[in-house]
Amino acid sequence: MRMLTASLVCLAMLATATRANAQETLNDVLSFLLINRSIPTGDFSRDEQAAARTRDAIAGLLGAELGTLPINSPVSGFTYRLDPALGSNVRATSSFGPFFTERSLTGGRGHGSFGLVYTQADFTTIDGRALEDGTLVATASRFTGEALPFDAESVRLLMRTRMVTFLGQFGVTDRLDVSAAVPFLTMQLSGDRVDVYRGSTFVQATAVASASGLGDAVVRAKYNILRWGGSGLAAGVEARLPTGDEQNLLGTGEMVVTPRAIGSFEREWLGVHGSFGYGMGAPAREVQYAGAVTVAATPRITVIAEYIGRRLSAGGRLTEVVDVHPTLAGVETIRLSATQEPTTRGLVAAGVRWNVGAKWLLSANVMRAVTTAGLNARWVPAVTFDYSLGR
Repeated sequence: MRMLTASLVCLAMLATATRANAQETLNDVLSFLLINRSIPTGDFSRDEQAAARTRDAIAGLLGAELGTLPINSPVSGFTYRLDPALGSNVRATSSFGPFFTERSLTGGRGHGSFGLVYTQADFTTIDGRALEDGTLVATASRFTGEALPFDAESVRLLMRTRMVTFLGQFGVTDRLDVSAAVPFLTMQLSGDRVDVYRGSTFVQATAVASASGLGDAVVRAKYNILRWGGSGLAAGVEARLPTGDEQNLLGTGEMVVTPRAIGSFEREWLGVHGSFGYGMGAPAREVQYAGAVTVAATPRITVIAEYIGRRLSAGGRLTEVVDVHPTLAGVETIRLSATQEPTTRGLVAAGVRWNVGAKWLLSANVMRAVTTAGLNARWVPAVTFDYSLGR
């Protein structure tokens, strides 16, 4: 009886299977690969709902990852203060500061900087599941009581991003800075959907798409409340603007405003920095926290280590849903779906900032996720050129 049932499922699958190619928006590609499932489950409505939840979760995680990928602190590594004894402005610290964690110091009145950041990421896992090796099962059928499916349809996704971000900062007063970051993204997405029935492989669909354009721009303001030497406290606010194309996953489609508290402690060659913020306006509220240690190894080189954490009130999480097949006795259907639940993300970063000459800084760092939740790349390298103006 089971062999007859399996044969019926296989014949139905062969009758409905198609090979297709698509070159649409990135959101269309995800829909094409995830919603167009071919294993006959007997309940198309549940298939569509589960696949749509999975698509929306992956698209949301990708958009959130790109929209909240740490952007280098726009404050120049060169910070100044007025020395009353000298009657002129001098460097406030010997350190060039962290990469992503804000420090309490501001650049100084009339002092500005601009920078250029290159970042790349090849996403390889989502919630700990591999994306590239074809093991992400979208739909499967198995006999009741058995652990392994006799028919499984999996999706393989290759997602690659390249981002160039323009940074600018200006000191309105000795205590107030304003800054902006404008990212330009190139996103490539390709994949296929393959059905494996008792060792026989059938390619169901392939798809490819790419998109380039403006991402979600960022504007910031920071006010230095207390200052003693290179240490102090500051309050800041950040607004991420929905300037990126949501359909091509270049932006989140939501404006997010994040008030932030910032603290720094710097003494000679060592600095410790921390910040805490609360993001409002996105579909999920978000707590952000970051910490950094900076070491002025030489007057021209600063070594940095950082941790960046996020806690989302309702981040998308992938899950498997098991249902009894409505028409085939003794057969269960497994569907990949998604839920909304609190999610914690963590990144570590390390690298150096080097004063290559005059007012130029060259920064290089690499980031890596230390949690499995969400969409993750193995390594995320970044290189920054920063030039200081006004002194």
